Amino acid sequence: MESDCRIPVACCRPRVLLLQALFWGLVSLRVFGAALLSEEKTTVKPAVTPCWLLENFVVLEECNRCSDFNAKTQSACTQTGYVERVNCTKTSREEYKSCRSALMEEHLFWKFEAATLALTVIFAVLVVIRQRWLDRLASEKVRRQIESI
Repeated sequence: MESDCRIPVACCRPRVLLLQALFWGLVSLRVFGAALLSEEKTTVKPAVTPCWLLENFVVLEECNRCSDFNAKTQSACTQTGYVERVNCTKTSREEYKSCRSALMEEHLFWKFEAATLALTVIFAVLVVIRQRWLDRLASEKVRRQIESI
Protein backbone atom coordinates (compact mmCIF):
# COMPACT_ATOMS: atom_id res chain seq x y z
CA MET A 1 0.00 0.00 0.00
CA GLU A 2 1.35 3.43 -0.93
CA SER A 3 1.87 6.27 1.50
CA ASP A 4 -0.44 9.29 1.48
CA CYS A 5 2.56 11.60 1.89
CA ARG A 6 2.42 14.40 -0.70
CA ILE A 7 6.11 15.40 -0.43
CA PRO A 8 8.14 13.84 -3.26
CA VAL A 9 11.05 11.70 -2.07
CA ALA A 10 13.44 13.65 -4.30
CA CYS A 11 12.87 16.77 -2.18
CA CYS A 12 14.16 15.05 0.97
CA ARG A 13 17.53 13.94 -0.38
CA PRO A 14 20.51 15.52 1.40
CA ARG A 15 21.92 17.02 -1.80
CA VAL A 16 18.61 18.73 -2.61
CA LEU A 17 18.23 19.97 0.98
CA LEU A 18 21.78 21.32 0.91
CA LEU A 19 21.15 23.15 -2.38
CA GLN A 20 17.91 24.62 -1.04
CA ALA A 21 19.63 25.78 2.15
CA LEU A 22 22.43 27.34 0.10
CA PHE A 23 19.95 29.09 -2.20
CA TRP A 24 17.82 30.51 0.62
CA GLY A 25 20.95 31.50 2.54
CA LEU A 26 22.21 33.51 -0.45
CA VAL A 27 18.78 35.09 -0.95
CA SER A 28 18.51 36.14 2.69
CA LEU A 29 22.10 37.41 2.68
CA ARG A 30 21.29 39.52 -0.37
CA VAL A 31 18.10 40.91 1.20
CA PHE A 32 19.60 41.65 4.61
CA GLY A 33 22.77 43.05 3.04
CA ALA A 34 20.72 45.46 0.94
CA ALA A 35 18.76 46.48 4.03
CA LEU A 36 21.96 47.15 5.96
CA LEU A 37 23.43 49.19 3.11
CA SER A 38 20.27 51.29 2.82
CA GLU A 39 20.35 51.97 6.58
CA GLU A 40 23.92 53.25 6.29
CA LYS A 41 22.93 55.65 3.52
CA THR A 42 19.87 57.01 5.33
CA THR A 43 21.64 57.77 8.61
CA VAL A 44 23.07 61.02 7.25
CA LYS A 45 21.62 63.87 9.33
CA PRO A 46 21.11 67.37 7.96
CA ALA A 47 23.40 69.97 9.48
CA VAL A 48 20.56 72.41 10.23
CA THR A 49 17.15 71.30 11.47
CA PRO A 50 14.40 72.70 9.23
CA CYS A 51 12.12 75.21 10.92
CA TRP A 52 8.96 73.26 9.98
CA LEU A 53 10.05 70.47 12.34
CA LEU A 54 10.34 72.83 15.31
CA GLU A 55 7.43 75.22 14.87
CA ASN A 56 4.10 75.70 13.14
CA PHE A 57 4.06 76.54 9.45
CA VAL A 58 1.75 77.69 6.69
CA VAL A 59 1.83 76.06 3.26
CA LEU A 60 2.49 78.75 0.64
CA GLU A 61 2.66 76.51 -2.41
CA GLU A 62 0.98 73.11 -2.67
CA CYS A 63 2.82 69.87 -3.40
CA ASN A 64 4.50 70.06 -6.85
CA ARG A 65 6.92 67.85 -8.73
CA CYS A 66 10.57 68.95 -8.57
CA SER A 67 12.30 70.00 -11.77
CA ASP A 68 15.40 68.07 -12.84
CA PHE A 69 17.64 70.88 -11.61
CA ASN A 70 15.89 71.16 -8.23
CA ALA A 71 15.98 67.38 -7.78
CA LYS A 72 19.77 67.54 -7.84
CA THR A 73 20.24 70.71 -5.80
CA GLN A 74 17.54 70.65 -3.11
CA SER A 75 17.74 68.02 -0.41
CA ALA A 76 13.94 68.09 0.05
CA CYS A 77 13.47 66.87 -3.55
CA THR A 78 15.58 63.76 -3.14
CA GLN A 79 13.17 62.01 -0.75
CA THR A 80 9.94 61.87 -2.80
CA GLY A 81 10.53 64.04 -5.87
CA TYR A 82 7.79 66.44 -4.69
CA VAL A 83 8.10 69.57 -2.53
CA GLU A 84 5.87 72.23 -1.06
CA ARG A 85 6.95 75.71 -0.05
CA VAL A 86 6.20 76.52 3.59
CA ASN A 87 6.49 79.62 5.75
CA CYS A 88 7.39 79.09 9.41
CA THR A 89 5.25 81.26 11.70
CA LYS A 90 7.76 82.25 14.40
CA THR A 91 10.88 82.84 12.33
CA SER A 92 9.10 83.86 9.09
CA ARG A 93 11.51 81.72 7.10
CA GLU A 94 10.48 80.20 3.79
CA GLU A 95 11.69 76.66 3.24
CA TYR A 96 10.92 73.68 1.07
CA LYS A 97 9.41 70.58 2.62
CA SER A 98 9.23 67.16 1.00
CA CYS A 99 5.68 65.91 0.46
CA ARG A 100 3.76 63.03 -1.06
CA SER A 101 1.66 63.88 -4.08
CA ALA A 102 -1.89 62.55 -4.37
CA LEU A 103 -1.17 61.67 -8.00
CA MET A 104 1.94 59.74 -6.99
CA GLU A 105 -0.03 57.92 -4.28
CA GLU A 106 -2.71 56.99 -6.81
CA HIS A 107 -0.10 55.61 -9.23
CA LEU A 108 1.48 53.57 -6.43
CA PHE A 109 -1.94 52.25 -5.42
CA TRP A 110 -2.79 51.08 -8.95
CA LYS A 111 0.65 49.50 -9.36
CA PHE A 112 0.06 47.59 -6.12
CA GLU A 113 -3.41 46.53 -7.28
CA ALA A 114 -2.03 45.32 -10.63
CA ALA A 115 0.75 43.36 -8.94
CA THR A 116 -1.74 41.79 -6.53
CA LEU A 117 -4.09 40.83 -9.36
CA ALA A 118 -1.22 39.36 -11.39
CA LEU A 119 -0.02 37.27 -8.45
CA THR A 120 -3.58 36.10 -7.80
CA VAL A 121 -3.97 34.92 -11.39
CA ILE A 122 -0.56 33.21 -11.42
CA PHE A 123 -1.19 31.33 -8.19
CA ALA A 124 -4.75 30.42 -9.19
CA VAL A 125 -3.40 28.86 -12.40
CA LEU A 126 -0.73 27.02 -10.42
CA VAL A 127 -3.37 25.66 -8.02
CA VAL A 128 -5.52 24.43 -10.91
CA ILE A 129 -2.52 22.76 -12.59
CA ARG A 130 -1.42 21.08 -9.36
CA GLN A 131 -4.95 19.91 -8.58
CA ARG A 132 -5.28 18.34 -12.05
CA TRP A 133 -1.93 16.63 -11.57
CA LEU A 134 -2.97 15.27 -8.15
CA ASP A 135 -6.32 14.13 -9.57
CA ARG A 136 -4.51 12.30 -12.35
CA LEU A 137 -2.22 10.59 -9.82
CA ALA A 138 -5.21 9.58 -7.70
CA SER A 139 -7.08 8.16 -10.69
CA GLU A 140 -3.99 6.20 -11.75
CA LYS A 141 -3.69 4.81 -8.22
CA VAL A 142 -7.34 3.74 -8.23
CA ARG A 143 -6.91 2.19 -11.70
CA ARG A 144 -3.88 0.19 -10.52
CA GLN A 145 -5.76 -0.98 -7.43
CA ILE A 146 -8.72 -2.08 -9.55
CA GLU A 147 -6.41 -3.89 -12.00
CA SER A 148 -4.70 -5.75 -9.17
CA ILE A 149 -8.01 -7.27 -8.01
